[in-house]
Amino acid sequence: MQQTKNNDFNEHIRVLIDKYGSLLFRLSFCVLCNKADAEDAVQDTFLKYLTKAPKFTDEEHEKAWLIKVVSNISKNMVRLRIRRNVIPLDELTDIGVNDSDSEIFELIMGLPPKYNLVLFLHYAEGYKSKEIADILSISEDAVRKRKKKGRELLKTEFERCEFLK
Repeated sequence: MQQTKNNDFNEHIRVLIDKYGSLLFRLSFCVLCNKADAEDAVQDTFLKYLTKAPKFTDEEHEKAWLIKVVSNISKNMVRLRIRRNVIPLDELTDIGVNDSDSEIFELIMGLPPKYNLVLFLHYAEGYKSKEIADILSISEDAVRKRKKKGRELLKTEFERCEFLK
């Protein structure tokens, strides 16, 4: 009986990794700008899931929990300066960013984490402000302000890049 329960849980973890692994990796990479660190953050997220074995009301709640945990782990890694060298930007296609999106993704990665997380969740993952607020445990007003400021920073940086071409 216990063996069956363990097998079901292990299978559930495999399904979660397949379903959300790349999303969590991209989100973490957006903050850390380093492939190895992002992989570590995702691994730590799933380890936390295994050790906490939280109960969720539905699939969206579970996904939001994973996003929040990987976001917090990534931000902590930045804070603690446990970072390796930044990945060359021409390797962005290795993480699922196509050529047409790589320039924008590159600019988003250059923003401070409080802005790039909000922009990534909104534009790349399609979350609404309310959902982002719930995931990041901030107010909707803070989400809207961060989106506005992030877009302003992106616009400035994009114009600067266009000027340099």
